[in-house]
Amino acid sequence: MQHLQTFLATKGLLVIKLVTLSKVTETVGIIFTINHKKKPMNRRFSLSLLIVLPAFLVPPLSSYSQSAAAPTQQSAPDSSIFTAEKLYTEFNNPWGMVWLPDGRMLVTERAGEILVFKNDKYTGEKLVGVPAVFAEGQGGLLDIKLHPDYDKTKWIYISYSKPVEGGATTAIMRFKLVGNQLTEKQDIYTAKPFLKANFHFGSRIIFDKKGFLYFSSGERGTQPKVQELDNDHGKIHRVYDDGRIPADNPFVNQKGAHGSIWSYGHRNPQGMVYDAENDRIWAVEHGPKGGDELNLIEKGKNYGWPKTSYGINYDGTVLTPFKEMEGVTNPVRYWVPSIGPCGMTIVTSNKYPQWKGNLLVGALAFRHIARVQLNGTTYVTEEKLLQDLGRFRSVAQSPDGYLYAITEGPGLLIKLIPKK
Repeated sequence: MQHLQTFLATKGLLVIKLVTLSKVTETVGIIFTINHKKKPMNRRFSLSLLIVLPAFLVPPLSSYSQSAAAPTQQSAPDSSIFTAEKLYTEFNNPWGMVWLPDGRMLVTERAGEILVFKNDKYTGEKLVGVPAVFAEGQGGLLDIKLHPDYDKTKWIYISYSKPVEGGATTAIMRFKLVGNQLTEKQDIYTAKPFLKANFHFGSRIIFDKKGFLYFSSGERGTQPKVQELDNDHGKIHRVYDDGRIPADNPFVNQKGAHGSIWSYGHRNPQGMVYDAENDRIWAVEHGPKGGDELNLIEKGKNYGWPKTSYGINYDGTVLTPFKEMEGVTNPVRYWVPSIGPCGMTIVTSNKYPQWKGNLLVGALAFRHIARVQLNGTTYVTEEKLLQDLGRFRSVAQSPDGYLYAITEGPGLLIKLIPKK
């Protein structure tokens, strides 16, 4: 409201009265202003009434970076272009999926299993030699990704919550396959310090076109530490494919900072995708009660948590009075209430021409896929797909251009078949 009063004053408007009824994310104000224009021997007063919309609909006026896109009315679902085929119905908590060049598809289960599919059917086989995982709370076996030059290197990467002395931590392992057996297993990164918390592990893996590996690490409940660079939590990291630290990372020469950090100020990023055509990294992260975010991830940027947020504490109390702040990069899109954004992909396939360039974001809490339309890096609108089919954990595009999704509650593997 202070921003608004300042704004009105700069426009030559006299603020007479301000009434605010606030519940953190709901603010309704009635402002009476008198606009006076002076003319010789005549003064005309006009009374105008301004209604200030809820704060979660109108971002605060700010001199900082461009305001985030507020929640908008969503368009009607465009289900006319596809049908959803359920390929498998017996997952428990699937998390990530990837395709091998031989046509096999691997799907991770959070309990610590990797299921093998072929020709859109479960083979009944599971990989052998999966590392022990901390399968408590939100922990377990999480994402899976192929090396971009897999035909040459044969490396496969997984993220998982690794049981360690003092609790668990987000870890990145790479391995090779001989049949269904994991071999040459190497932990290339473990987030430090180790913590007892059993939640907010992150963690997605992507590669850019130069072959750098990025992964997300959740803040594990360490709110103040997220803004500090002497720890790995609440960060997105950038490393070589073997875990080495690139010399051009933003904080590599800063005393006390962890050199792998690419961006910071994140809460729990569970979705990340690389837009190869435009060389951009997109990530989604869970807010608290409200305030989920879609962010364009850039080198060295601070994304605000917990200093700024569009959400509140779970008990309804104020988390932070700031939605924006100087030096903080605003989300491109935020969701109030929370949809629970998770795994995501960008549509590049010609099989869905109307969707090319769109982001598809799995929503856990609101049980749908959000198809997010962008104009460059600006949010335009979105629609809900496959409402209430399940808690969408991830969405991915296969090498042959089809879109797949995995859900929990119920545990499904779904293929989106374009209509002819």
